[in-house]
Amino acid sequence: MPSSPAGTPAVPTTTADGSTTADGLSTADGSTAQGTQVVPATGEPTASRAHGGLLVLVGMLLVALNLRAAVTSLGALLDEVRVGLALSGTMAGFVTTLPTIAFAGLGAATPWLVRRLSTARLLVLGMLALAVGQVLRAVTGSAVVFLLTSALALAGIAVANIMMPMLVKQYFPHRTGLVTGAYSMALVAGTTVAAAAAVPVAHAFGSWRAGLGVWAGLALVAVLPWLPAALRSRSRTDARRATRDGVARVIIRPGRTRLGWAMAVYFGAQSLSGYAIMGWLAQLFRDAGFRPQDAGLLLAAVTALGVPIALLMPTLAGRLKNLRMLVFALTAASTLAYLGLALAPRDAAVLWVLLLALGQGAFPLILTTIGLRARTADGTVALSAFAQSAGYVIAALGPLMVGILYEGTGGWTAPIGFLLLALAVQTGAGMVIARPRYIEDER
Repeated sequence: MPSSPAGTPAVPTTTADGSTTADGLSTADGSTAQGTQVVPATGEPTASRAHGGLLVLVGMLLVALNLRAAVTSLGALLDEVRVGLALSGTMAGFVTTLPTIAFAGLGAATPWLVRRLSTARLLVLGMLALAVGQVLRAVTGSAVVFLLTSALALAGIAVANIMMPMLVKQYFPHRTGLVTGAYSMALVAGTTVAAAAAVPVAHAFGSWRAGLGVWAGLALVAVLPWLPAALRSRSRTDARRATRDGVARVIIRPGRTRLGWAMAVYFGAQSLSGYAIMGWLAQLFRDAGFRPQDAGLLLAAVTALGVPIALLMPTLAGRLKNLRMLVFALTAASTLAYLGLALAPRDAAVLWVLLLALGQGAFPLILTTIGLRARTADGTVALSAFAQSAGYVIAALGPLMVGILYEGTGGWTAPIGFLLLALAVQTGAGMVIARPRYIEDER
């Protein structure tokens, strides 16, 4: 039985029951036949995609707006929360590390959930968890309850993080770059708006609780496009039995492949630098002689400039057969920015901010590459879960190591040297993921 040639993108087709296949071959139960192995389809009915593509896209963009708002709004109000809940320094530090821990640990469970629940139902549950968690942490007076409800909110984000590349593969297989760019831009926009608006909202209502709780409304709005399909859908347990007609279902394990680890290292290294920049760039500029408000504006500019980059980067990546030059270009921008910050942080601050924003284009690039390096939705969700879960473990080291080196040396040479070392590791992993290959072919 033939299969798609290596290096050729799979083209989804429709089976009798409306499920899709990766190479045009289908089994009686709607599974995808690749060679002599059976891979059940993860996709929703193709007919519903054709009629509801716009609704799906709107739903994805609304979900993406929520993927960092709960994190950055807390960062903006951390001092007020710390005082209001009498958090110790250790507890406050744990609060800032909790997102990466949650994204790594809870994201790893998403493939298991995807095999048992429909896409729509899982997204509805994720956004409801996010909304409930944000409301409860905004009204509690207990530090422990605050941590637990924050974890509930972050669980919803963790699941949605993993599912977004899978949704692109399911519903927009021929528009991977464009749709990834659109939802990446929405993610960055939500990040920026929440960081900028959290304090004004808190001041307007006279409490930090309003500045955290208001974003629950945005999560509830994100439920609406998915709710009708979630109410109609059934469990996938029966459709995803381990065996069919005596043929074992193929389980994709990215952790046993070179490509899977390269994706995880690239994702982790770029996230490491991103979290370090968010946590410490303003302090670097303050140490260089900028006023606190100006240092904050320079940090905000990195995120704001990232909005158009988040839209353009996936589109460009989707049109290139080999991503090597793009990986090198992002590395060059980050290298120049780090050297500039180390040698002359005040003299050309705007230029360094622009170069940092360009270098952070590695984030939408890796999100796009997750979809490009898998033939099927099953492969995409498995690769997304592994790359992001392992990657966020790596990312958690960024702010911590920068803080340790800054405190230990009293300057920025050692911290920036650490970031340059992480960038070199990122570039090496980028060379592995740059050429066309597929995770299903490496099992």
